[in-house]
Amino acid sequence: METNTTNPGDVKVLLHTTLGDIIILLYGDTPRHTENFVKLVKSGHYDGLLFHRVINDFMVQGGDPSSKDAPKGKMLGGGDMPYEIEAEIDFPKHYHHRGAIAAARQGDAVNPERKSSGSQFYIVTGKKFSPGQLDAMDRKAVMQRKQQVFDRLSAEYRDSIMSMRRNRDQAGLDALRDKLAEETERLTANDSTFFTPEQRDVYMREGGTPHLDGGYTVFGRVLSGMDVVDKIQQVETDGNDRPIEDVRILSATVLP
Repeated sequence: METNTTNPGDVKVLLHTTLGDIIILLYGDTPRHTENFVKLVKSGHYDGLLFHRVINDFMVQGGDPSSKDAPKGKMLGGGDMPYEIEAEIDFPKHYHHRGAIAAARQGDAVNPERKSSGSQFYIVTGKKFSPGQLDAMDRKAVMQRKQQVFDRLSAEYRDSIMSMRRNRDQAGLDALRDKLAEETERLTANDSTFFTPEQRDVYMREGGTPHLDGGYTVFGRVLSGMDVVDKIQQVETDGNDRPIEDVRILSATVLP
């Protein structure tokens, strides 16, 4: 996992919550997300917002602007800024270890570019994984990456494929499929693994949510206050994962 050292452009933010203080570090190498978060902090956007979605051994999520004055029991999570942020997914450098901070977003079906929410974020708590579990996720991730490459290549030949289908040219379709499969294997020849040795070690010793890697922008991490995050993840929640008793960000402050 990343060390406690900071790099150019990194920013520290204090989240003062009803359950205690959390100090987070926002990465300078995810500038769009960091600059947006800092802008919202300075504007007071996060002051008074709830951690509206809490799942034990997974994550705690906040930043929904509609949560500020929401009555108890109201389903939350649909509120956002009137804009999205271009993805800054930098995997394997930034990954979903325990304490990682990432941007929430809409699913791939409606958001294939994986753009991030303008204000909603989550802090990873996660759980520890066995070598066998990581092996299985590793194989699945590699296969998904191969499928993505194959689908991208197929899209480039869409007109030819449609033409051969109209002409019922099965031999041509089979030949093109074999060609694209061969090209896929060539382009992914070095993709024998998904997780690095360091990531595997962290996921086994400290935990996280490795199945989210590569799909969401990780733009920071907790520097101190994971005990507070753990308190949040352990609160009682309703059927929509909202805490029964509100857990609120009282104030957010950029630190020197």
